[in-house]
Amino acid sequence: MPARCSAGSRSTARTAALDETAASLYNRLVSLPRFGLNRFDARSVDLFAADVRRAEELGWDAAFQPDSQLRRRDTYVLLAAAARATERITLGPLLANPINRHPTVTAGSIATIDELAAGRVLLGWGVGDTAVRLAGLRPARVKELEASTRLMRALLDGEAVDVGAARPARLPHHRPVPIWIAAGGPRTLRMAGSVADGVFIRVGTHAANIATAIDAIRAGAKDAGRDPASVRLGAVFHTVLVDEPARALAMAKSMAAGYYEYSPALFEPPRLTWSGPDPETLKHRHQVWPDFHHAPDLEASGRVVEFLPEAAAEAFALRGGPAEVADQLIAVLRAAPAPFDYVVLHPIPNPPSPDEGEAGYMARVAREVLPRVRRALEKPA
Repeated sequence: MPARCSAGSRSTARTAALDETAASLYNRLVSLPRFGLNRFDARSVDLFAADVRRAEELGWDAAFQPDSQLRRRDTYVLLAAAARATERITLGPLLANPINRHPTVTAGSIATIDELAAGRVLLGWGVGDTAVRLAGLRPARVKELEASTRLMRALLDGEAVDVGAARPARLPHHRPVPIWIAAGGPRTLRMAGSVADGVFIRVGTHAANIATAIDAIRAGAKDAGRDPASVRLGAVFHTVLVDEPARALAMAKSMAAGYYEYSPALFEPPRLTWSGPDPETLKHRHQVWPDFHHAPDLEASGRVVEFLPEAAAEAFALRGGPAEVADQLIAVLRAAPAPFDYVVLHPIPNPPSPDEGEAGYMARVAREVLPRVRRALEKPA
């Protein structure tokens, strides 16, 4: 005689089935992120503003500018000009750091930018890496990054903060600008989950690294008593939009080497191995400067690490022509265990200034990559 199911057990079974269906649907239907670009014509302040306006007109959602004083013009002057020239696009540094400028200075600057572009500004924040190394300084430690984030969050929220002065510090023009920490290492990701409004993940494109990073962010939020879902997520993907396969592969290998150079643990989840000399030896021997991510000739620096397997290139960059880049990006976003609010498509190699117009990276991605990705993500796989 068949066993009978109680109403309660049938309800539990239906709930479990609905949960499974919802999970399955999530894996097939991914919310649309906002797509950002982080390289613009910086030959002058006016040209930068015009280039950001052009990105807005082409359909980009966000414009970010590195804060690297020995490589580019002042970030906040550029962003102020872009704010005056645009209406919709999100603006912000990606990234600023607590070493080059005191956090109180950065808080005051970003609040001022938000006055010019109310509600469409965020602060990308991180340890510094290239920007501080070129100045002979060291990147911020995780504890320093955490303390500076808490300080700026309080100031931007209008709170009085004890900074060791005679009286508590206040920001008279405070604005509730969200602070996004850019991170790749497990300790920084976990810390970011505990204090940041959002986290830009910089771990490449491999599903295992992305899942590991999101787990770390969620764990940090949970340990801090926060709702993990309240921490917004973004990703930075190095994007080698190069039609010639051999050139694209070489540049993608240089990207993989750059990740290994600063975070060798990122080779572990994808089960990759580094079989050549250590990166510092290779850089010295082959004059790769300042690193494998920022070398002037990324094709040449990629040939230096030719020993890396193609799987390494695939794990740390999108590459190929527009259709290939779009399909790889769709697959990466669908495989992610959580949706991204922002996806920054970092152009590799750096576009020339001025860029190549309709044949340049900004226009080609806007015309040939983003529509394909948006269409795909708007419907189930």
